[in-house]
Amino acid sequence: MCGIFCSIFCISNQEGRNALKPHESLINRLKAANAARGPDAQNSYEVVLDPDASSSGSSNLVLDMFASELRLRGQVPIVQPHQADGNILCWNGEVFEGMDIHSRENDGVRLFKAMCLLEAPSDIPSLLGRIEGPYAFVFYHATSQSLYFARDPLGRRSLLIHRPTKKHPYLLLTSVSVGVHSAYEVEELSTDGIFCLDLANLNKSPEVGFLLASIYLELNGLHNLYAQLSKVKTTLPTEDIPQPVSLELERLPDNMVEAMDQLLFHLDRSVMLRVRDIPRGSDLPGQARLAVLFSGGIDSTMIAFLAHRHIPLDEPIDLLNVAFENPRKIQVQTEGNIGAMSKKKKQQRLKISANKGTENTSYMVPDRLTGLKEVEELRRVCPGRTWNFVEVNVRYEESRAARTGVEETMFPGRTVMDLSLAMALYFASRGVGQIRSEVDPDGFRPYESPARVMLNGLGSDELLGGYGRHRTAFGVRGWQGVIDELQLELDRIPTRNLGRDDRVISSNGKETRHPFLSLSLVAFLAQLPVHLKLDPRLEIGTGDKMLLRAAARKVGLLEASERKKRAMQFGSHSARMEAGDGERRGDLLIGGRTVTLVED
Repeated sequence: MCGIFCSIFCISNQEGRNALKPHESLINRLKAANAARGPDAQNSYEVVLDPDASSSGSSNLVLDMFASELRLRGQVPIVQPHQADGNILCWNGEVFEGMDIHSRENDGVRLFKAMCLLEAPSDIPSLLGRIEGPYAFVFYHATSQSLYFARDPLGRRSLLIHRPTKKHPYLLLTSVSVGVHSAYEVEELSTDGIFCLDLANLNKSPEVGFLLASIYLELNGLHNLYAQLSKVKTTLPTEDIPQPVSLELERLPDNMVEAMDQLLFHLDRSVMLRVRDIPRGSDLPGQARLAVLFSGGIDSTMIAFLAHRHIPLDEPIDLLNVAFENPRKIQVQTEGNIGAMSKKKKQQRLKISANKGTENTSYMVPDRLTGLKEVEELRRVCPGRTWNFVEVNVRYEESRAARTGVEETMFPGRTVMDLSLAMALYFASRGVGQIRSEVDPDGFRPYESPARVMLNGLGSDELLGGYGRHRTAFGVRGWQGVIDELQLELDRIPTRNLGRDDRVISSNGKETRHPFLSLSLVAFLAQLPVHLKLDPRLEIGTGDKMLLRAAARKVGLLEASERKKRAMQFGSHSARMEAGDGERRGDLLIGGRTVTLVED
């Protein structure tokens, strides 16, 4: 994981460097925010592009590129940006497939060499089209004086852009923002293609041309599509297709058994590629290199089980389970439903509840209860493995103190749901909590996870039909409705929440990896007939994500295979914590209006 930042300013020769002074504060803040993502090394590189001798321009362009490094690949310390022969690369990503990279090598170094050896920079889309992994990058090609930048097709890494405007005529690219700021208008960079800015041509008349760059970016990216996401198989099941009697292996039809085995193969390989080469942070024995964001649900449990196959048995695996002290929930549990009270009375009650202290607070939220049950199943199924069940308990005052910083980090995400999910991810990824004593069930010891890599089960609901809206679609339009809904899920993955999650988790100097979102696994699941993935005719907890539930049963995770879907913000109690939040919808902007949202 790394933080990358790039700015391009047009400055007059008369003003010189003084023209940048009004922006220095913003630039320094953005660099500091990106430095938090890569605590191992940081560096900047600047290029001043002088106009051609034939140009009458009295201005030039200043290109500033900054990158920080969280070393998770290779054995040699790396300092970014990568530089050679005037070419510069800021790389934030992982190459898991498509390039033969040794465990001792750094993938950013290898990719930069490959970019520099291309016959023409226009070959960059074909190069990136061959690799699989999450990434965002900014690449300056010196010979052509062109700037290339993009995110991977699923948008698994954050890259924000401020396009030049008349009020703010400069370009900014950054992994993370500093929240609402008067000097930019940042948005998530589209994943539709690889964008290219011809700085040589632009520099001939920068005063005019740079203001037109925003339009140019909009047009140019769409002509350089570098990867196409697979389409969901549209074949409808026959009307007489039998309904599965049970998810027990011996009672499954042959075609479903074959699909289940293939799912286990692809998912196991995806996990293996994401955990096999994590460097050791220290020489101390018993240090976990890997953590799992763990709710005890089927997704995180399957990911943890498969990681167990590829991590040496003498290494622990940390299971990060977060729970919030939520005054609203505590109030309801202790004094009953306060829904009929006046708003003023509710606020008074909640304030009293929040001020009572935390010495008697129970953190037995839904995700804690299922997590404790599921870690016991993992211990039975995976003997010999040390599973550190890390209870991350977040006091109400602690969450309030962190809120402003989390809001800045998740920006431009600004909804109530964004905040509740971002808070859960922020505290879970910090990994600061406690572990239950093996001798005394009621005893605890403080623990802070040293793992820099975290696995996340996100993606299974979208690909395997785990949301209630898939069941609703079946009730309205049958199997065709389900197929259409699954295609919609796949189409909007790049524009949903992966960038936000990346910004929040990486602010703690950690990296999250999504085994379900390997492009190879996505392609496999997309081409499967719909009735092999889910069956809305079956009850909740069986028919949703049916194929994954069958796979969990096959590997011995019987309890996990029966767990029902529960959103993180409700399972951890990070949602609706403030007075009055009970009436606030998740699609409301913080402090404002409603936006269109889909369920997380």
